[in-house]
Formats: sequence, C-alpha cells, structure tokens
Amino acid sequence: MTTGARISTSRIPVGEAEIHLNESGDPDAPAILFLHGSGPGATGASNWEGVLADLGKDYHCLAPDVLGFGDSTHPNPPPAGLAPFTQLRIDTMIGLLDKLGIDQATLVGNSMGGMWSIGITGQASERVDKLVLMGAGGSPPEFFGPSLPHLVNFYDDPSTEAMTGLLRDFLHDPERLGGRLDEIAAARLPRAVRPEVERSHRATFDMSQPWRITVDDLAAITQETLIIHGREDKFVTFGGGVYYFQHIPNARIYGIGNCGHWTQIEHHEKFVAAMRGFLAGAL
Repeated sequence: MTTGARISTSRIPVGEAEIHLNESGDPDAPAILFLHGSGPGATGASNWEGVLADLGKDYHCLAPDVLGFGDSTHPNPPPAGLAPFTQLRIDTMIGLLDKLGIDQATLVGNSMGGMWSIGITGQASERVDKLVLMGAGGSPPEFFGPSLPHLVNFYDDPSTEAMTGLLRDFLHDPERLGGRLDEIAAARLPRAVRPEVERSHRATFDMSQPWRITVDDLAAITQETLIIHGREDKFVTFGGGVYYFQHIPNARIYGIGNCGHWTQIEHHEKFVAAMRGFLAGAL
C-alpha cells in the first residue's frame, strides 16, 4: 500500500505576523505554494491536505494559513477594506517565501487564493514559476455564483446547520464525502466561530475598498497558467474560469464536469493528475 508524503506544521515569523505552515516534500525539490480560499473556518490543511500528501512525493509543497485565517496571526484591528487586507496578505506571502529562502515557486490559488496568486504574480513576477488558478475569484461580478452570499453572510447565523449547508454548496455531489458532511461541519464550526476568525472574515468582505484585477493585469502575466474549474461551481461560475482563460496570454483551461468549487476534493485524482501533467510540461 502506497502512503502519502508526511505533512509537518510549523509557525514562521513574517514581519509582525506568524504564519501557520503545512509543509510536505523535500525542501530541495521544486516549490509549490498552495493558497486556500476564504470562508469561515478555511485553512491551508482544510483545502490542501490530500494534495500535499500526494504531490509532496516529488515537490516541496507549502500550504499556509494565510494571514487572518486559521492559526496564523489575525491582525487587530484588521485592515479596513478588501483592498488593503488583500495587499497585506500578498506582501506577507512574498515575505514567507523570503523567510523560507525560496526564490521561485509555482502558485496554486483556490477561490480568493486565486486573487492573491494573481496579485503576487503582478507584484513579484520573478518569484513565480507557473500559475494555477482553481475556481479563482476576482473575475467580474457577472461570474459570481448563487452561493457566494451564503459564504459572505455566514456570521448572520453561524450555526452547525448553516455550516453544513455552506459545505454542501462547495460540492456538486456531497456524497463524495461519504456521508460525513454533518460530521465535518460540526468539527469545523468551533474554529469558524472564534472571535478573531469572525473579525478577519468581516474585514475581508468589507467592500468599502474593493480589490480590482484589470484586463491589463491579466495581459501582463507571462507565466504558463493552468485554469482548473468545476462546471457546476456555485461560488464562481465556470464563466469566471473562461474569463481568465481569455485574458491570460499563456493559459490553458481544464473544465471538470459534475464538479463544484472544490475540484481538489471532489475530483482529487483528476486534480492531482492535471497538476502533475502541467508541472511536467505535458499539459
């Protein structure tokens, strides 16, 4: 029986913050920085644990809790508005690479993590080898899915039932979790309702200062880019993935049918195979 790569955790000081880091693989192997999405209780492990176990056999895989998520520092007070909080997160992730002595990495961004990945690429292009956008946010509002308000407004009624409903929305077929949706929601809720997590969430979705990604920003991306998107994504519709495919010069798109927002969980084997093919230059 083949086992996955061992995943270790550590706390890395970056400026005034500490970043909780999940890590697998040989530090001398090519680096991949996995950036999770937003949402109550989201962490690097909740998004990427299975992927780190698989790809850590051949790559140096890093999945931090981004600033203001999970067990990383939650600024108090947080930046007022999506734009300044996004910028601080981008700066912190570049600082994390500096602290770890990683000159260049492939970025993999899920949902809001896609926004951060695009921001890092625009700000420090020389640090980015390749780019993977998975259900990436930041596209125009016409591509916002019907479930996005459930995520943004979760703290209006932060109950186990609301968490179960939210997690169900992430998947096209919740049965892929083996009937464990209620169990997973109950386990995730205590982390989500921590006061600092709620504070960071509300600041993240403060739209008084929006974060904008322009067509010119996308046209300036020179890296080979893989866009992975579930056809039934209810948070960022498939058209959002097509939008990025249309505007990033060296892009290719991989759509997965019968798949929601979490392609790496709902179609784990396909996601890992696509990553391996892309990183090897065969996709």
